Amino acid sequence: MAPVGSWESLRAAVQAGADAVYFGIEQLNMRARSSINFTLEDLEQIAGICKEEGIGSYITINTILYDHDLKLMRHIIDTAKASGIDAIIAMDHAAINYANEIGMPVHISTQVNITNIESVKFYAKFSEVMVLSRELTLQQVEYICAQVKKQNITAPSGNLVQIETFVHGALCMAVSGKCYMSLHTMNSSANRGACKQNCRRSYTVKDEDGNELKIDNEYIMSPKDLCTINFVDKIMDAGVKVLKIEGRSKGPEYVFETTNCYRQAVDAWKNDVPFTPELVMEWEKRLSAVYNRGFWGGYFMGKKMGEWADKEGSIATEEKVYLGKGKKYFDKIGVGEFKLDNGELKVGDEILITSREHGIFKTKVSEIRLDNQESAGVVKRGQVFSMPIEIKIRPSDNLYKIVARQQ
Repeated sequence: MAPVGSWESLRAAVQAGADAVYFGIEQLNMRARSSINFTLEDLEQIAGICKEEGIGSYITINTILYDHDLKLMRHIIDTAKASGIDAIIAMDHAAINYANEIGMPVHISTQVNITNIESVKFYAKFSEVMVLSRELTLQQVEYICAQVKKQNITAPSGNLVQIETFVHGALCMAVSGKCYMSLHTMNSSANRGACKQNCRRSYTVKDEDGNELKIDNEYIMSPKDLCTINFVDKIMDAGVKVLKIEGRSKGPEYVFETTNCYRQAVDAWKNDVPFTPELVMEWEKRLSAVYNRGFWGGYFMGKKMGEWADKEGSIATEEKVYLGKGKKYFDKIGVGEFKLDNGELKVGDEILITSREHGIFKTKVSEIRLDNQESAGVVKRGQVFSMPIEIKIRPSDNLYKIVARQQ
């Protein structure tokens, strides 16, 4: 299941082989302030794209809800059902209960913090799919999956409950993401989708006399990102049915690379292809190229303490530099025209195009022609130029150059 925060990311998820996507709209989701988010008017088109591509569409309504939110919550769920969205992902019992009342399928969010089989049995009255707490070990996950079968725990549809886990992406220092630090310090609630990410900052530690204490890492509350690509086969062996990737606020290139790597891993597992060191290294190299704070395997293997990032922001090996936008496309000759708004571009550079229609497209510049059709080795800011491109370019498409990140 791939995270989607924009039209470009939606297309990138489809490109990469996602079985399903999840996204938020406007308010009442845990990325309300950090991703673009869709609107209610977009739901019908999103559902249409997903049905055309044969993938599931799930909308997040996973924040704490107050009484003044209930009218909006009902309106969102009503509209989602009418638009053909497949299910909601919810934390608050008000959303879970209302969705059940109108016959809208529900997935239980990780914020509910399901950690045992009795909780699974309770929520099975309401839900088809449950995201387990991120703090569980693989052994605990396997036990829950086995007990679902053994006890024949069925969802409202009559099918066995499906167990879902996060396998990749950002982690929160708080249990299942329920953190109050942002609300306490900045009156901006993480549980309402408005986290200020206090944990991602560097801190100095002082004793009661004001003496600064020496610590190995200033980022003492910023977890590294979860990455399970080297043992995701074991997670599937345990009985997990849905693998979830975090990252609704990330760019389409992140969505593509993470989704496609785990798509390949799932397909390898299904076809009994061994996870060789070479195969895993290739996946890890691709995952390291897009946004990440460093990787660790989470709590699956029994770790009691998290691993902490030692730098601010991403340590991806690559980054994209904005260059400009598309202008038009010449179908007969397969050439796109662009205007360079920033920097410079030369033959041989690796580029990335993000598109609402195509998701992402990566290639190397093979030829550049200026507006007067003169061949050029380099184009500079303000110039209009054209180059051979295999996808149809539109004025809304963004052009980036891929460069090595300075560590």
